[in-house]
Amino acid sequence: MAAFFIEFSKELIELIILAGVSVAAIFCGKKLRDRKDAKTASEQKSN
Repeated sequence: MAAFFIEFSKELIELIILAGVSVAAIFCGKKLRDRKDAKTASEQKSN
């Protein structure tokens, strides 16, 4: 029974880490997209 809880806790920690990385990647992607959109808008404005 103890082995089950040890393995379960390892899997749970791995799940939490992967979820954190996924959320961070989504926010980084949005930030980069916003920067690209702002750059494109400023280039179109100057033309």
